[in-house]
Amino acid sequence: MAISFLPTIIFPPPSSLFVTTMSILTCVSLANAGYMEAKGKHMKYSKFFNVMASKQPSSNNKQEIKLSSRNGMLLLYTPAFLVGLVAFAFFNNQDLRFVMLISTLTVHFFKRILEVLLVHKYSGFMALETAIPISLSYTLSTATLIYAQYLSQAFPEPTLDLKNVGTVLFFVGIMGNSYHHLILSNLRKEGDKEYKIPRGGLFDLVICPHYLFEIVEFMGVSCISQATFSISFTLGTIFYLTGRSYATREWYSAKFGEKFPNDVKALIPYIF
Repeated sequence: MAISFLPTIIFPPPSSLFVTTMSILTCVSLANAGYMEAKGKHMKYSKFFNVMASKQPSSNNKQEIKLSSRNGMLLLYTPAFLVGLVAFAFFNNQDLRFVMLISTLTVHFFKRILEVLLVHKYSGFMALETAIPISLSYTLSTATLIYAQYLSQAFPEPTLDLKNVGTVLFFVGIMGNSYHHLILSNLRKEGDKEYKIPRGGLFDLVICPHYLFEIVEFMGVSCISQATFSISFTLGTIFYLTGRSYATREWYSAKFGEKFPNDVKALIPYIF
């Protein structure tokens, strides 16, 4: 019954071994990354890793190439943003859904670059050996999203058109994510490296509302796309950000002890 319903909401999978492989690998790798975050094995761009690394003898990291967090974040997002810009020039005269997908991806990474330059405050570093694979992952995922959508144009449109729903979800997600990033940025004054418990907005209910809205944002991308790879990517993103949210709550709870309110959940208000 569920399988027969699928053609009404998604395009058939394109006959591309590359897209099929990427759909599986992307979802599985992101889910695994979320599981590892929840288990306490953090990547070298997170505040969790930076705090732990600062407690280790410097000799452990003397061979490691480090970037400032700002430059590292720019390296993460800029190539994927450029992929979006190039796609506008390379794939011309495409249908509305295709243009909308490229637009949302480009806007997403442009927003992230602006936040790196104008919003975020930094107190740590990013290892080059971590920045490069993450940047490649973002870039390859963005290119695959666009390519898979291009291939999907060969099939009839799904019966249920979710483009408008996706547009609403995308803008709600990107605005909510930006708002809560601003709250996080304003927690610390210039030169202040101490972490504080976030307050305001949905921070009074969950410790990671910015992740919640990022999930909403990519649910919007999936609704605009209605292609199998975009759904696989969004599912992987949900798994990853769920694990990261859990790790974030555990970190705040351990750091602040009784000062951290027990009723503040990780990701979903009142539930998780």
